[in-house]
Amino acid sequence: MISCTQQKDVQEFVRTFALAEDLANSSFLITGATGLIGSSLIRCLLALDKDVRVLAPVRNKEKAKSMFDDLFNQVEWMECDLKSCDYNQIGRVDYVIHCAAPTSSMFFVDSPVETIRVIYEATASLLEYSRCKNIKGFVYLSSLEVYGSGLPDTIITEDMQGYWDAMSVRSSYPVAKRAVENLCCAYASEYGVPVKVARLTQTTGAGIARDDNRVIAQFARLAAKGEDIVLHTTGESARPYCYITDCVSALLYIMLKGKNGEAYNVANESTYISARGMAAYLRDNFNPSINVRVVLNDNMGYAPVSKLRLSTEKLCALGWQPRVDLKQMFERLIEYLSE
Repeated sequence: MISCTQQKDVQEFVRTFALAEDLANSSFLITGATGLIGSSLIRCLLALDKDVRVLAPVRNKEKAKSMFDDLFNQVEWMECDLKSCDYNQIGRVDYVIHCAAPTSSMFFVDSPVETIRVIYEATASLLEYSRCKNIKGFVYLSSLEVYGSGLPDTIITEDMQGYWDAMSVRSSYPVAKRAVENLCCAYASEYGVPVKVARLTQTTGAGIARDDNRVIAQFARLAAKGEDIVLHTTGESARPYCYITDCVSALLYIMLKGKNGEAYNVANESTYISARGMAAYLRDNFNPSINVRVVLNDNMGYAPVSKLRLSTEKLCALGWQPRVDLKQMFERLIEYLSE
């Protein structure tokens, strides 16, 4: 069931998205439909009311039905394993947006082989389908984690690269993402597949899973409940964030206006903040009664300390601009979590 906050977000997207006419009468294959980004993308596309057709391969159709009870019959669902799905059965679509991927740090550590396989094999299958069907556009959702660590605390552009320890199982996620970025580049170069890469910072907003364990979701949930925020690291890692509807808009701008075989950072530069700074911001602006405490724990599967001040100049040059700042993000998150 869609929440009131999600409904308002979708309505705002429909009012402000400038490229709606470019999507009229088009068809989409969207993976990760039960995740935050995939589900929000589907809702926003259908709300545009431009005769958009959506096909969504999922592992569990019943889960999809529980999430999309209001829109379930407007989407063509395929229950399958993304690594081995026979996409040829659906014929040709205009666009592919590949949102599916594991997102839990503990999963990367506990199941590194599965992490690598699902990231690489599912994308390889979709790229091969796209090559054979001569689609109009493909967007692969990558991550700011591909930048690794060791970069200077300066503006990070898409041509920069940091260090990842190939002998660390936690590297299964970013190294696989980096490998798939190169696979996308290869398909664009050798076969002319119109694929672009969206390097997402952490994306959040109304619609996150109630048990989402990523930092911004955890902290907003604790502030909403009036509980102390406990950091299990020193909280030095810093990054910008992106609200879900800004992310959906960015993906569509990249798909329609981006250059094939290239990567684009997706973030709201103005939201750059450290984990510890975020905890203090929530305390000071939303719930002064809570405390911020540090209880170090090295067994949580967190990525190494990194400070990634992403540049979005390349994305903004396509005409995109973020709309939701840090304060609005937390206002909407807390409203959603309190519903």
